[in-house]
Amino acid sequence: MKKVLLASLVLAYIAAFTVTTDGQATDSGPRYVNGMNLARPADYREWVYLSSGLGMEYNPVPGQQQGQSFGNVFVNPSSYRAFMKTGKWPDRTVFVLEFRASKSEGSINKAGRFQGDLVGLEAEVKDARFPDGWGFFNFSQKGTIVNTAEPLPLSAGCAECHTKNTAVERTFVQFYPTLMEVARKMGTVNKGF
Repeated sequence: MKKVLLASLVLAYIAAFTVTTDGQATDSGPRYVNGMNLARPADYREWVYLSSGLGMEYNPVPGQQQGQSFGNVFVNPSSYRAFMKTGKWPDRTVFVLEFRASKSEGSINKAGRFQGDLVGLEAEVKDARFPDGWGFFNFSQKGTIVNTAEPLPLSAGCAECHTKNTAVERTFVQFYPTLMEVARKMGTVNKGF
């Protein structure tokens, strides 16, 4: 009986820490290069899609950065499942914000807008390794999307904005209607929402 229990525990441990052939963890959490630089998640478009916005601006002077682009938000699957049960984001949560050009002319389209080329890519990570528990990254560098990004400094303003203006922890759940329902039900919505 003890041997069966021990074998079961070993198999559970191995399953929990399975790695792919290139040595990357398969849990869809953050992967770092050279310490704190975030590796761009290559499969983020296979993650859980949360929402899209068109022309949303957080800059003091609208139109200075992305213009009328679409912003698509994805989160790693294990963190999404945890949020659905608790209304909180677990450590190692990764959000990817993808910006795509907004187009109106193409194929049979006569009105409205649709998404075009990738024009920007950012990430937000909840990870205890950061001094305040959250890191922000910009993979858009000099007009190209890079494979790794350093954490943005506090002076970039991301942490301040994500502290003052978010519905749940440091995330903009107010823009994800189905998750906002979960947060309200679980009582995890920040004061003011």
